[in-house]
Formats: sequence, C-alpha cells, structure tokens
Amino acid sequence: MSKASLSDLLAQKAALEKQIAETQREQRSDAIAKVKALMAEYGLTLADIGSKAPATPLPRKPAGKVAAKYHNPATGDTWSGRGLKPKWLTAALAAGRSLSDFAI
Repeated sequence: MSKASLSDLLAQKAALEKQIAETQREQRSDAIAKVKALMAEYGLTLADIGSKAPATPLPRKPAGKVAAKYHNPATGDTWSGRGLKPKWLTAALAAGRSLSDFAI
C-alpha cells in the first residue's frame, strides 16, 4: 500500500469540500423550491407560518463624548470616570485626598 503525499491529500480534501458545498447548495435550493410550492398551493405567506422577514440591523449611533465628572483645579484637567484614572488623580488620591474633592 503506497502512502499518499500531503499535496495529494490536500487536493482530495479541497475536491471533497467543493463537492460538499455544491451538494448543500443543491439541497437548499430544492428545499426552498418545495417550500415555495407548498406556500403557493395553500396560499400561505410568511406571516401565516410565523416567520419574520430577516431584519436589517439598526445603524449604530456614533459614540459621543462622555461628560467629565472630576476636575483638577490646579491644571484644569478633567476625567469622565471611565477608563484608567489619570496620573494627576492617582497621585492626589495617594497623597490622601478623596475622589469627592475633585467631583464637578
């Protein structure tokens, strides 16, 4: 028994994947045709079978700027309270000040 080379096996795999995809397409097409024929025969609509048409995704709103919650009176720097604490606030907290000292 001879051993197949890697390239031969990969070629066989690619051919099988192509054949699988084509068979899936054909079966799906046949199923859709059968469903459409039954719907036409009985006068059914998508609403009758409880299906919704595919919804289009809602457009996302661009993220706006978040209002500042904390203010450094010495420099005028601000922080929204989101993300990492800025260095000026971290240093002030380490020096014993409280977060409420900087609240806007």
